[in-house]
Amino acid sequence: MSQFPTPKFLDQGKPPHILTLILLASLSPLSMNFFLPSLPSMSLHFQTSPAALGLSVGIFLASSAIFQLVIGPLSDHFGRRPVVLWSLSIFILVTVMVPFVTNTAVFFILRALQAAAAACIVISRAIVRDTTTSAAESGQRISYVTMGMAVAPMLGLSLAGFIDSWFGWQANFWILGCVGAVVLIICYFDQAETLKTRGVTFKKQMAQYPELLRSRRFWGYCLSSALGSGAFFAFLGGAPFVGSELFHLPPKDLGLYISTTALGYCLGNYLSGRYSIQFGIDMMIYLGLLTTFFAMSFSLVISFLGHGSAVSFFGLMAFAAIGNGITMPNAAAGMMSVRPDLAGTASGLGGSIMIAGGAALSAAATTMLGPNNKETPLVFLMWLSVTGGLLCILYVRRRNKMRVI
Repeated sequence: MSQFPTPKFLDQGKPPHILTLILLASLSPLSMNFFLPSLPSMSLHFQTSPAALGLSVGIFLASSAIFQLVIGPLSDHFGRRPVVLWSLSIFILVTVMVPFVTNTAVFFILRALQAAAAACIVISRAIVRDTTTSAAESGQRISYVTMGMAVAPMLGLSLAGFIDSWFGWQANFWILGCVGAVVLIICYFDQAETLKTRGVTFKKQMAQYPELLRSRRFWGYCLSSALGSGAFFAFLGGAPFVGSELFHLPPKDLGLYISTTALGYCLGNYLSGRYSIQFGIDMMIYLGLLTTFFAMSFSLVISFLGHGSAVSFFGLMAFAAIGNGITMPNAAAGMMSVRPDLAGTASGLGGSIMIAGGAALSAAATTMLGPNNKETPLVFLMWLSVTGGLLCILYVRRRNKMRVI
């Protein structure tokens, strides 16, 4: 049983309420894609193409990977609470600076620093592991946290196009900064420290990475997560171009279409939270990846035959997101189950590996699309990524049956 009392909202003497964890986990994905419907407007402001500005998604992801490498050990050494508060402060400051920028290079730098919000995902998962007793229970609770966090980007993308139309693209960043401030205030009053033991130096914390990297099970869970979610990251990199240039969707319609993936992810999280303890994390990861694989296979066939449309492209991606919503929380729980005493480090390292792969796929998706292309190369890239993830979880299940680390 956990040594922590039942959470109560805005009670510093108890672990964070699940609402606080949801808000923490929501900020990074919200800031990653909130501005996507504004890319056409922003391209006029920065005098460049929407595809070029779309690279900022890959920059955000790459920077998130670097932040997560450091954040995990920092939170295992200093505690969850101080790292969250400092990370949120950096995020707010950088976000409110974006509307004043006129140079593309400076915008990319600020987007890289904005990825400090990635600390919130790492630490929300580590807090769950701190306050649960088994991998299956962690997977269930992480599912509910990520189910809630899927609602924020879904609503954000739906609203961002309208905000851009009414007030201009700068308003999206002002609103994002205000959201960050609200999360900071709530965390200050609600987030009690959940780390049970501290005192190991940061250098020693970083030295734990080789031990995790020598675990084939850890790699299996990481790659299942990274490749399984790779379809989603490639989608984020290429969807703005596909929607606006190939399917000729206006910004507000593009935001609505992209937001359907968040709805599918939310449904997948619900199914994960409902059945993770019953079926176990390995089976749930397998079923999630299998669902995404079939969705991407169907989308690839439709596109290859020349029948691709906005409905088929975004609709099947929403179905694939159901599988992703099942996969991700259980893969995260699997990574932290290898060494529960290093939950923050494992969460940071695993998240970094996943995000680094996502950044590469997002950049690849951006560069492979052109005005004379169809969406087929992007769909094939997404299919290839999830196929790799499916092979990885089959390998992990085999090793777990053999009881090999």
